Amino acid sequence: MAPSNSSSKAPYRILFVCLGNICRSPLAEAIMRQLLAEDTANSSQIEVDSAGIGGWHQGELADPRMRAHAARRGIEMTHRARQIKDEDFETFDLIIAMDDGNYEA
Repeated sequence: MAPSNSSSKAPYRILFVCLGNICRSPLAEAIMRQLLAEDTANSSQIEVDSAGIGGWHQGELADPRMRAHAARRGIEMTHRARQIKDEDFETFDLIIAMDDGNYEA
């Protein structure tokens, strides 16, 4: 079941954040997308994205090793890295940091 949202029609938006947005956060995003695709009742009520603390990898696909591990498990990773922006704190309902260092940053 989707979390309640103050706006009845707006989707609940989740952002996963790691350091460079090429390993953990895009994998979390891809897994969540796959889970939502399997849950047709809630799939249109939740949107997911991922970002990185730094912008070193902007525009790049996830690390090839991460994509290979995901593919072996039937998970497709197509996200291109981006850096978190100030607006994300207003746009997303929930921001999940992949570790304490990301949370503190």
